[in-house]
Amino acid sequence: MALDGAFLHMIQGELDCLLEGRIDKVYQPSRESVILGFRTKQGARKLLISAAPSSARVHMTQVAVDNPAKPPMFCMLLRKHLTGGRLIAIRQDGLERILFLDFQCTNELGDSVVITLACEIMGRCSNLVVIRQDGTILDCLRRVDASVSRERMVLPGMTYAMPPREERLCLLDADRDALTRLVTPMQPGKLAKQLVAGMEGISPLLAREWAYYAFRGSEPVGEQIEPEQANRLVFAMQQTRSILLGEQPAHYATLRTREDMLKEFCFQRIAQYGTLMLESEASSACETLDEFYARRDQDARLKQRANDLFTLLMHTMERISKRLANQREELAACAAKEDMKQKGDLLSANLYQLQKGDAVARVQNFYDPACPTVEIPLDVRLTPSQNAQRYYAKYRKASTAEKVLVEQIRNGEEELRYIDSVFDALTRCTSETDIAVLREELAGEGYLRAARRGTKPARSQPPLVFRSSDGFQILVGRNNRQNDQLTLKQAAKQDLWLHTQGIPGSHVIVVSQGREIPESTIYEAALLAAHHSKGRDSAQVPVDYCPVRYVKKPNGAKPGMVIFTNYQTLYVKPDEEILERCREGVHETAG
Repeated sequence: MALDGAFLHMIQGELDCLLEGRIDKVYQPSRESVILGFRTKQGARKLLISAAPSSARVHMTQVAVDNPAKPPMFCMLLRKHLTGGRLIAIRQDGLERILFLDFQCTNELGDSVVITLACEIMGRCSNLVVIRQDGTILDCLRRVDASVSRERMVLPGMTYAMPPREERLCLLDADRDALTRLVTPMQPGKLAKQLVAGMEGISPLLAREWAYYAFRGSEPVGEQIEPEQANRLVFAMQQTRSILLGEQPAHYATLRTREDMLKEFCFQRIAQYGTLMLESEASSACETLDEFYARRDQDARLKQRANDLFTLLMHTMERISKRLANQREELAACAAKEDMKQKGDLLSANLYQLQKGDAVARVQNFYDPACPTVEIPLDVRLTPSQNAQRYYAKYRKASTAEKVLVEQIRNGEEELRYIDSVFDALTRCTSETDIAVLREELAGEGYLRAARRGTKPARSQPPLVFRSSDGFQILVGRNNRQNDQLTLKQAAKQDLWLHTQGIPGSHVIVVSQGREIPESTIYEAALLAAHHSKGRDSAQVPVDYCPVRYVKKPNGAKPGMVIFTNYQTLYVKPDEEILERCREGVHETAG
């Protein structure tokens, strides 16, 4: 979601700790972001200002970023005018998405001047503008000329002007009567959109949450909002207002889908998604944004790093599938080999009545009890004996091809399963190290060019560790090579091995330490196996399990491929709550 004016107001309150702090460092790690380093009484602080359309924001950060070897011109300008400057004020006009930072600085002549940074957090129109004391623009991160916008140009030397502002109600100043007058004529079906249009600095998330509370989670119906619904709506809006004014504590949280994709962040509890979203709490607004965008940037980097692997695997799977389809067609054609042998036998038995130059041989089919007369095509250039040998040759060729094709199809299907398992592991990578390990695995199997000599190999991370409700440690492999290491070398013979049935996924080991493993732990381990597999979104996932001593790896098998016996199968439905308890159990035990 985009950063709205209400959340920016919460950020402003947390930035008060920077007041009277001085800037000692200025960095520009990317084209659209700036980091200001402050020296305050509480110690060093870093303020991140981003004007990127998809991630415009202002907040204190603790995330380390790489800076370019040569600073951009805008960074040099900020260093020239702001280094040593003292932050004297932080301003926000109502709930507008603009934060003004006023700095007391010293110019080239030694005079004290006020330099203002206007942090405009407005989606695609986001910008960072440096304003002189007289109101003229010194420079800006993104210059806006007439070719971009005729309504509001932002260029050096021009007088800074606020963006066009519509007449909307500010939640900070609105009392109950004003809110009631605003919502009474609204239509239930368009309530959230009308709230966003009529309220200043309110995101669609907040508007939907108010509507969700007003209608008790039911679908809005009717031509006009009812008085009881209006009262509930106003009450929800006043609760948000109390949080903004500091009268009630905020609840900072990040919402993500069950597939672990980041979705929303807010400063109050969000109930509209029910159990569809998972919540991660934070202690402050700055920490919320820092974690949200750091995680999102990491996901974006991982996606970018993994894009070539995804492309390689998709093309490889497509190539193998086409080859298998052709081989299956050829194998189907080999089914006629017995007919070739029978024709050769019939010709051999009737050589006495055939002549060279005959185009067709009409003989009795003694393979059929009725002995019907059949016609066998002949090559007029060959003798009857040579025609019989030609049919025998076709039979031998089809028999040999059948044996080869059966082996090739088996190998192709095994290769396809392996590529599918690597693809599944790639979708679950959470770090660049995981991706590097997969690159090495694919290079070792000949799908990628091997790394240059002297290149340091990627250090494999340890397996994922969980703890069952009964106190048993559960280990989950991250990739095929780790699956082999975990199952064949690390696990004891009496430990329990689990894997999804016929579905690519991780090897899961329940460490028994000589104890009998209860059914509840087996069920939780099966849930982990289902979650860390390609079938994690299925309603019912079959999971095979057996003692580790019954798991073997065939000679020449690809990484992660094993055979097992004496197994049982358990059908499970992925349950995120149980998985979270298993994750929490690790921390509790470690503590």
